[in-house]
Amino acid sequence: MWVVAGGLVPHPPIMIPEVGGVEARRVRRTQEAIQELGHRLCAAKPEAMVMISPHGPALWEAIPLVLQPSAEGDLGHFGAPEVRFSLSTNQELARCLQEEAEALEVPINPIRSGYRLDHGVIAPLYWLRRGGLDLPVVLCGMGFMAWPRLYRFGVAIQRAAERCRVRVVVVASGDLSHRLSPDAPYGYDPAGPQFDARIQAIVEEADARALLQIDPVWAERAGECGLRPLLILFGAFDGYRLRTRLLSYEAPFGVGYLVAQLEPEGEAPERSLLSELAWPPRRQESYLVQVAREAIKTYLTRGEKLRVTEVPPEFNRRAGVFVSLKKAGMLRGCIGTVEPARSNLVEEVIENAISAATRDPRFDSVEPEEIEDLTISVDVLEEPEPVTDLSELDPKQYGVIVARGSRRGLLLPDIEGVETAEQQLAIARGKAGIEDHEPVKIYRFRVTRYH
Repeated sequence: MWVVAGGLVPHPPIMIPEVGGVEARRVRRTQEAIQELGHRLCAAKPEAMVMISPHGPALWEAIPLVLQPSAEGDLGHFGAPEVRFSLSTNQELARCLQEEAEALEVPINPIRSGYRLDHGVIAPLYWLRRGGLDLPVVLCGMGFMAWPRLYRFGVAIQRAAERCRVRVVVVASGDLSHRLSPDAPYGYDPAGPQFDARIQAIVEEADARALLQIDPVWAERAGECGLRPLLILFGAFDGYRLRTRLLSYEAPFGVGYLVAQLEPEGEAPERSLLSELAWPPRRQESYLVQVAREAIKTYLTRGEKLRVTEVPPEFNRRAGVFVSLKKAGMLRGCIGTVEPARSNLVEEVIENAISAATRDPRFDSVEPEEIEDLTISVDVLEEPEPVTDLSELDPKQYGVIVARGSRRGLLLPDIEGVETAEQQLAIARGKAGIEDHEPVKIYRFRVTRYH
């Protein structure tokens, strides 16, 4: 095994004395644990380090991989320009990693110039160096892709290390929930402490399968930035028995800081998940969702609109349609029509699926490499009906439309985090640019949602 050890480290700049001052003392346990991790990783006699940061370059469609010969950076953005590092890249290992990742169908975006170290690298490195860890590196940014692809990237690290015959340690930089208390950076959500407890249990049990089964929507509610790096870290030990140690956990600022070590103990082919993840399985998709996916694929790869010559009778009718795209639990695009603009539902889906992938002004256009990772839903709208009292609204059952003159805002039903009619109306008003004091006409509607 050429990946000889690994670790999960948090990266709050406040834990650096030059940044946090006296406040840095509140994370003394974290500082000491990262130093201890540095000592432990050194004991494995590594020759290079792969470091994954969620705060460097980030892309929807690929994992950024630094191929430039060296990189430097400082904590000037946090008031401490004197905290500065310059790292040399193990370029042979980086090139091997690119090739192995692409062989496993994980898209890579090579960075050959202009990259600077971010705080996700510098903050933990400050303490790892004090633990004696000073190595050539391979630096990776973050790809917002499905969990199986991230895990497969970890497998690519394992294969690249073996191919180059370099003893490698993998360090995943990431904090846990940012929603552990009312004064936390993103406020409080019950998912926060639940998420942190679950991650600690998974790491302690070395349960990669459970990690891959975490609900992306739940993770998004927790407001974390460490799950994706952790998935990559676990992938680097695919097919091996693992010994894990939780070196510390604390959350004095409402953010979870976990320091953990992973160490391989021997081959265990039964623990390999790669064959299950080679083609990430999707549950059987409904007909309209299949149409939406094929419409996106046809347009993005051939520049053509999908043609369907035979429309099933149940879909040979007209209605408004919304097509929603999600990737790893996060919205990636949503476009729809309140009133039908095409001759049948299939044509409505085709047009709106292409628009959701390429014309949602909130997002960059979907890339062809992302299609496999998209979760698609199609909402077919029933006829809206006027509402005279808020008691007639139920955000779980009904979508809502607010209208004032030519301005109109719509919100679909059963949206994560929208629990009350007041919330629903406020969001719909915001979409239309209608102020709270302005009178509006309100309509409700039901949808049939296809997955």
